[in-house]
Amino acid sequence: MATLEECRAALGRLAQNLSTANGAVRGAAALDRSLSCWITDLDVTFVGRLANGALEDVTSVPGPPPDRAQIRLSMRGDDLVALVDGELHFAKAWGSGRVKLEAGFRDLLRLRTLL
Repeated sequence: MATLEECRAALGRLAQNLSTANGAVRGAAALDRSLSCWITDLDVTFVGRLANGALEDVTSVPGPPPDRAQIRLSMRGDDLVALVDGELHFAKAWGSGRVKLEAGFRDLLRLRTLL
């Protein structure tokens, strides 16, 4: 089971990857949306913003998401680390139910480049 520190580090790597991305990935990340990622096995939620092609103002709060973010993810900590490290493909994880994603239809269309 991934620790809180490992999940926080994985989100840091994801933020770094987004901030240095180019082309279609950079364009997809250029949304300005609130974001939450609930790590179910640790019962902690990371909240922040996807803005200007980067993850910004990421903090953690205990329990499930306190507010309804525009883009909502939920998964186990191990899956978050595996996704960011490229060991788990998002479509496979989403299709099998290991990762849950909720967002508006337009956001899903733009996010498909990232995922």
